[in-house]
Amino acid sequence: MSATHHLISAADLHDVLAAVRVLDVRWRLDRPDGRPEYLAGHIPGAVYVDLDTELADHGRPATEGRHPLPSVGALQAAVRRWGIRRDRTVVVYDDLNNMSSARAWWMLRDAGLVDVRVLDGGLRAWRDAGYDLQTGDVTPTPGDITLRRGVMPVLDLEGAAAFADHGILFDARAGERYRGEQEPIDPRAGHIPGAVSAPATGNLDADGRFLPPAVLRERFLDLGADPGAPVATYCGSGVVAAHEVLALTLAGFEPALYPGSWSEWSNHPELPVATGPEPR
Repeated sequence: MSATHHLISAADLHDVLAAVRVLDVRWRLDRPDGRPEYLAGHIPGAVYVDLDTELADHGRPATEGRHPLPSVGALQAAVRRWGIRRDRTVVVYDDLNNMSSARAWWMLRDAGLVDVRVLDGGLRAWRDAGYDLQTGDVTPTPGDITLRRGVMPVLDLEGAAAFADHGILFDARAGERYRGEQEPIDPRAGHIPGAVSAPATGNLDADGRFLPPAVLRERFLDLGADPGAPVATYCGSGVVAAHEVLALTLAGFEPALYPGSWSEWSNHPELPVATGPEPR
């Protein structure tokens, strides 16, 4: 699969809508339950996915972060509820520049699904194209897929602490959180020492679509990525970092994700924290 095949345009989705499974992954920190918006209008046939309960477990933040990955069994049960079958392409989207739907893209890829696409431009692109929306809920015929775990590279706490010594660790949060000027939810402000600020919003154009692969590659190279060295990324709780993983993948890198992210790191008072615009 080429890098650009991780995306699908609104026009291409419209052409194949009856042959794919579409997932609506609307979620945001200030309004985590996206179901009311989904019920009010979604892409026809789309199934609502609850990020907080279906794409995350809820353990102890100090050991797992705010959105730890669910077990394979829990994810498989959810995926079957969504009607995903072995031979069907999956398309994911949201209404916030794919910052939450990329989490579903990453998890399904990590679980062994090969053909998972992100709707480039999200719900906005679909609406701008003039395509119809459907109201109400969609309950699909249960799927039959069997999942596994571990296709995508990940970092644990120790791996994240040592990563900057041999590769580049990108922080996908907003710059003010990286610098430690604001921290709305986690116990300490700042960033992992050695990490480089690379806000995920910088991966998109003014319409919320991903920048061309060559432009994304130039962005990450300018930020310090080395084609011959490992690259990884984190965010607040491992959600937006999946967006950065997708952007890095489009750019030709093979990034790792730190699922625990800052929500795990900042809960360990023995770990160092850096502030300001520099990595260390």
